[in-house]
Amino acid sequence: MTITAVDHYEKHLGPIYTWMVGDVDAALSRSLAELDALPLPSKAGGTAVDLGAGFGMHSLPLARRGFRVVAIDTCDPLLKELESRMGTLPIRTVNADLLAFRTHTPEPVDVIVCMGDTLTHLPNHSSVESLFGDVAASLSPGGLFAATFRDYVSAPLRGDARFILVRGDEERVLTCFLEYADTTVTVHDLLHQREGGSWRLRASSYPKLRLSPEWVVEHLHSLGLTVHRDTAPGGMIRIAARMPG
Repeated sequence: MTITAVDHYEKHLGPIYTWMVGDVDAALSRSLAELDALPLPSKAGGTAVDLGAGFGMHSLPLARRGFRVVAIDTCDPLLKELESRMGTLPIRTVNADLLAFRTHTPEPVDVIVCMGDTLTHLPNHSSVESLFGDVAASLSPGGLFAATFRDYVSAPLRGDARFILVRGDEERVLTCFLEYADTTVTVHDLLHQREGGSWRLRASSYPKLRLSPEWVVEHLHSLGLTVHRDTAPGGMIRIAARMPG
């Protein structure tokens, strides 16, 4: 049965997400390198918003760089993991829909990040347009919006290439299968987990949006942002959009 992305993470991926990532310290190092590749504002003590923060892969490095971070996610267990890691860093966690982020950040902000394919988890293209509008309305002069997402439009996978091994070890194997439609791609996540000496299969499916990189750039441009597009490590599209200063 296909469910929403929020339900999928709450019931299926959320509890194993850090396992799926693997070495958390290595993941945080990769995230730091991602931030280093961005033209982040140098404003001391600036404010950053992390949309789809998870366990803090970008919130933690942003806070260590001196930003006061608002970390927003719908998966409470992942936010609890973030809280366990942040120590005295200036991070405020918020369990909320990222489309409502302005409710929790009423003042202009200097950086908004939406990394790791989070954009494609939104319910429809209108939601993405709405989010972009709120981003443009929230950024301070010279502020930066950065996003990474997978391009499911330009080169859809065919045949057996649609079966992807995410991670496996002696206790768990996570595989996904992609099923393409006109505006979405359904992700079928198949988790084999060893329980009591035998293997148990848990399956869950949810839709992701097929976002054209050109469409994303065009909509951000139309809101007055200066947009740079390139390719991030892992093949994701990387967008850096700056509000004129």
